[in-house]
Amino acid sequence: MLPLFARAGAALVPGASRLPFLGDGRSTELPDLTLVLDPVTVPRERLAAYSRVCGFPLRDRLPSTYPHILAFPLQLALMTDSSFPFAALGLVHIANRIVQRRPLGVAEQLQIKVWAAGLQSHPRGTQFTLRSEARVADELVWEDASTYLRRGDPPEGSSRADREGAADGGSREGAAEGGSRPSPEQPPEDELPVTATWKLAGDLGRRYGSVSGDLNPIHIHPLSARLFGFPTAIAHGMWTNARCLAALDPRLPERFAVEVEFRKPILLPATVQFSELETTGGIRFGVRGAGKGTPHLDGSVSFA
Repeated sequence: MLPLFARAGAALVPGASRLPFLGDGRSTELPDLTLVLDPVTVPRERLAAYSRVCGFPLRDRLPSTYPHILAFPLQLALMTDSSFPFAALGLVHIANRIVQRRPLGVAEQLQIKVWAAGLQSHPRGTQFTLRSEARVADELVWEDASTYLRRGDPPEGSSRADREGAADGGSREGAAEGGSRPSPEQPPEDELPVTATWKLAGDLGRRYGSVSGDLNPIHIHPLSARLFGFPTAIAHGMWTNARCLAALDPRLPERFAVEVEFRKPILLPATVQFSELETTGGIRFGVRGAGKGTPHLDGSVSFA
């Protein structure tokens, strides 16, 4: 993983785009490239370390966010490929959608596939989605759609959705049912009942990075985060997502879809509040700063 992050960082050096292994950065299309991880079994010690950091119970099932950890090296490899149009460092993870089609056992062998789709304009630049899927033999058991924002002027030709489909979290086999959306009579996320307060230590980014492999410098240390414009290290969005699902875990069914939008980053250390509200067919939830109520995450779970 470290070589991939070094490669991602090299792309930010002025003139580095002339290096053949980094590409010219002028492409306006996503590569027609699918990366595959051969079937793997999750080491129990690694799963236990991940579960402790995120708050999941220790058991023989994988948390719904764990396959994302297996897919992440493929995602980073794709974003640092010479054919990819954007530098990996500096991209903003703005949304995530996971579909768990059935519980995943620790002993099962998962094959992971990752590809990019959904290149389109965004009010603040250009967005695209990295889609991942996990299979056990030929059975599709898990899907993930991570939407990223590249800030700045949209490149020419990006106003149309990529031919693989818009960034809606669907799969190549058809979109699963979406998560619940607030109706006019439902309270906004800011008014959901607060059910927990979490105190987050300053080393949370390093601890999560050590178990997830996501060693982006904005999460690891205040000094490296400052190089990218943050006053201190920030929490991983996928840690926040996982921590919320860990809090909801006792009430989650075997099949569900979860959608989250990442709002403002959590500056570490921090104290945040978790709020939730059961709805017809699901749960809405959110994370806010304990002081000023800064919005960090809005999410919903839809029960299949």
